Amino acid sequence: MNDSTGTITAPAGTSPEAQAPYRVLARKYRPKDFTDLIGQEPMVRTLTNAFSSGRIAQAWMLTGVRGVGKTTTARILARALNYQAAGIDRPTIDLTVPGEHCQAIMEGRHVDVIEMDAASHTGIDDIREIIEQVRYRPVSARYKVYIIDEVHMLSTQAFNGLLKTLEEPPAHVKFIFATTEIRKVPITVLSRCQRFDLRRIDSGLLVAHFRNVAGQEGIAIDDESLAMIARAAEGSVRDGLSLLDQAIAHGGGAVDAEAVRSMLGLADRSRIVGLFGSLMAGDVAAALANFREQYDSGAGPSVILTDLADFTHLVTRLKFVPEAGEDPSLTETERESGADYAAKLSTVILSRVWQMLLKGITETDTSSRPAAAAEMALIRIAHAANMPSPEDALKAFQASGGASAGAGGQQSGNGPSGGGATARAVGERRMPQGGNGGGGQPSMRLAHSAEPSVAAPAVSEPVEEVAIGSLEDMVALAEKHRDIAMKVQIRTGVRLVRIEPGRLEINLAPDASPSLPGELIKKLGDWTGAKWSVALSREEGAPTLAERETAKREALVSDARQDPDVAAILARFPGARVTDVRIAATEEDLAAEALSPSEDGDILPDEIDPDDSSD
Repeated sequence: MNDSTGTITAPAGTSPEAQAPYRVLARKYRPKDFTDLIGQEPMVRTLTNAFSSGRIAQAWMLTGVRGVGKTTTARILARALNYQAAGIDRPTIDLTVPGEHCQAIMEGRHVDVIEMDAASHTGIDDIREIIEQVRYRPVSARYKVYIIDEVHMLSTQAFNGLLKTLEEPPAHVKFIFATTEIRKVPITVLSRCQRFDLRRIDSGLLVAHFRNVAGQEGIAIDDESLAMIARAAEGSVRDGLSLLDQAIAHGGGAVDAEAVRSMLGLADRSRIVGLFGSLMAGDVAAALANFREQYDSGAGPSVILTDLADFTHLVTRLKFVPEAGEDPSLTETERESGADYAAKLSTVILSRVWQMLLKGITETDTSSRPAAAAEMALIRIAHAANMPSPEDALKAFQASGGASAGAGGQQSGNGPSGGGATARAVGERRMPQGGNGGGGQPSMRLAHSAEPSVAAPAVSEPVEEVAIGSLEDMVALAEKHRDIAMKVQIRTGVRLVRIEPGRLEINLAPDASPSLPGELIKKLGDWTGAKWSVALSREEGAPTLAERETAKREALVSDARQDPDVAAILARFPGARVTDVRIAATEEDLAAEALSPSEDGDILPDEIDPDDSSD
C-alpha cells in the first residue's frame, strides 16, 4: 500500500521471500564457481594449472551445444580474473569466498565486464566501438573483460576488424568468446585463442544433479521421471532444469513418471520394450495393438519409432559394451530386457531393424498420415526381422536340394559357382525388399521362390547342340524357332556380362521382366540341347542390342546434322529435322551387285545383252 511519502510498502506480516519474484531453476541453480560446473573436468584442470603458473591467456574460445554452460563459464572466468578479497589480490580459481567484484560479475552488471550478444551486434561498427574502448583502463577491476556470445554471428568485416586487437591486446584486456557453431569462426580468430570444448553432460550426472535440485526444492520425484528428463535434455543442463521446472508445475508440486511422460509426449518405455519383442517375434497383430495403445495415450507416431530406434541402439551397444547397462538413465525394464535381447539377437538382425527404423521415421515425419506410415514401417520390420542374410539363404537353399542342381550345372561347364550363385542372384532379384512374406521358415521360402526360375528343365527330345557366343547368336536362335517374344526380350532386356559354354552372366535392363533369367534357362535348354545356368551379376554389363542400335542411329543422325549440305537444308526450312539416315551404295557396290547371281539362280537384269533380240 502507499504511505504518506508516496512509497509502496508491503502488507504487515509479509516476508521478504514472498515479495521476491520467482526465479526459474536454470537461473537459481546456475554455477557460481568452477566447483559447481559438472562434466567439464578437463577444462577446469587446464585453467587451474594455467592460473597457478601464471600462464593466463589473452583470449579464450568456449564452444559446445546449448545449455552446457558456455556463458556461465565465461562469467566465472571473468570473476577469477578479477578476484579480489581480504588478503588476496591476484587471479585465482579458488572462488569459495565471494570477492569484491564477484556478485556484480555473476549478475552481468559489472562496469568492467562487458557482455555483447553477437547475434544482435554483427557489424563492424560494434567491433569498432570495442576497439576504441580497449585503450582505456578498467574502472575498478583488474582486467577489462569482453564476453562476446554467439561470436560466429559476426560479419566477415567485424572479424577482420577484431584481428589486430585480438592478437596484441593491451595488458589490461581479456577476451572470452562463446559459440555453438565453431566451424563458422574463421581460423584466423581461432588461432589467437585458447579453445575449450564444453562437452555434453552425461545422463548419469544429469540424473544426480536433478535429484539434488529437487531435494533442495523439497519436491518428491521418482527415478523414472528423472531418467526421462535427463534423456530429453540431451546433455544440456539448462534444458533439463527447464523441463524439471515444467514438470513440477505440471504435477502441482509432486512429479511422477506418468505426468512427465504426458508432458513430454513420450512413449512408455516398458511398452517400447514390449513392442520390440513383438516385432522380433514376427507378431504383427501384437505389435500393431501395442502401437495403437501408445498412440491413443498421446504418444506421437514418430516418437514411438524414435524410442524404438533408441532401444535397438541400446541392445546393440549392450551386445558389445555390457557396461552400458549401468547407465542411471535406463529403467530396470530397459536394462534387463536389453541385455536379454543382446544375447539372443544377431548383429545382422539389429542392423537391419535399425536401418528400417531410420527409413520409417523419415517416412512418418513427411507423411500426411503419420500413424499409417508408422504402422507400415512396423509391419515391414516384423516381416523382415528374421529374414536370413544372403549367405544364410544360400546355405538353406543348398541344404534343401539346391546343391544338387548346382552340381548338375557344374557338370555342364558352369564352374564352381554355377548353380548356387544363380540361385542366390535370382532369389535376391525376386525377393521383395523389407519382408519375407510371413513367419515360419523364411530361408526355405526364399529357396523355393528362387528354385523354379533356375532349375534346368529336362529335355524331352534329343536336339543337336548349338554353340552360342553372343547375344546375336541367341537372337538368331529365337528367329530360327520363330519365338518373336523371346527375341524382343533378348534384344531389349539383356545386358551381357560374360558368356561361357552352358553358363550366362547377365544384368537386366530397368524395364526387363524379372522372370527373364528363368525363361532363358528353359529356352536355351530347348534350343541347344544342353543344360544352362543364368546368373544375375552386379556388374553393369554391355549395352543391350537395342541400346547399341539406338546409339548407332543417334551417332549417324548427329553426323548427318553436321554435314554442310544437310545443315544448309535445315537452316533453309525451319522446323525440318533429320529422322533417319541411310548409307548410299557406292559405284563399286552397285557393280558387284550387278555381277552377282540372284538367290533363285535367275540372271540379273544387268546381265541381259541389249542387242539380244532372240525373244
